[in-house]
Amino acid sequence: MSSTEQPFPPCPVCNKAVISFSIHSKDYSLTANDFDIIECKNCSLRYTFPMPSKEAIGPYYDFPEYISHTDVKVGWMNKIYHKVRTFTLHEKTNWIQSLFTGHKGQILELGAGTGAFAHAMKIKGWSVTALEPDAASRQRCLDTYGIQLQPIENLYTLSEKKFEVITLWHVLEHVHDLKDYFQAFSKLLKPNGRLIIAVPNYTSYDAFFYKKYWAAYDVPRHLYHFSPAAMNALVKQFNMQIVEYKPMWFDSFYVSLLSEKYKKSGALGVARALIIGCISNIKALSNPKKASSLIYQIKKLS
Repeated sequence: MSSTEQPFPPCPVCNKAVISFSIHSKDYSLTANDFDIIECKNCSLRYTFPMPSKEAIGPYYDFPEYISHTDVKVGWMNKIYHKVRTFTLHEKTNWIQSLFTGHKGQILELGAGTGAFAHAMKIKGWSVTALEPDAASRQRCLDTYGIQLQPIENLYTLSEKKFEVITLWHVLEHVHDLKDYFQAFSKLLKPNGRLIIAVPNYTSYDAFFYKKYWAAYDVPRHLYHFSPAAMNALVKQFNMQIVEYKPMWFDSFYVSLLSEKYKKSGALGVARALIIGCISNIKALSNPKKASSLIYQIKKLS
């Protein structure tokens, strides 16, 4: 059936109606509910269909293993996650510091989870504002780090041109109000400020290999599935420019291990996941835009 015969909504990025079916997947983490992933043939954004509303999405996050909200450390996968996070926090904070040649300014984090990155930047001397929609995560951050996270709705009440840096670490794919957020980013960033966005990349080799089992589709919690072209189409609408594509090297292994878990591959799957993760990273060495997950450094133009 052609895309024009299907009741697909127009693209949330470019608003075109040239939409076609891409792949069928399901919620392997919790409900086993079925979802389609559809693709805009104009800008290449993929998005989940049907897309749960803000009011309906909550139960899909309500499980103990949702690691960014719970800091679960039981099981070898979660232990690996936390060891890698400790290393990558050091890498992220040093990289952001390097963008401003030692300057320690104002940073805004959206989707702060349980506060690890906000805490790390505060230690480095930055003035941190951090927003998190989940009340339990905000309390856990307060208990662990003594940092008071704000509700996500406060995004629209912050002072204009306040921040050198705004970060979203694997958050944008969850956001319903995509363009409203970008309008806010444009107002909140100082001239020459930086927007740092990390999201999965469906043009990676591991996405190609695992197809519907690719864990980074994570439907329906992930509403959008970005390619570098789709991200570029989005930021250009708000007088911004991507100035760097930075691979997240560990993500290819973590996502591949989860994908094998969803396939119920057993012990053989662990070995295969490591191989697929390596292949994905090797391909990204010559073309960073092929990494399993990408950090986009985005500059606000004057």
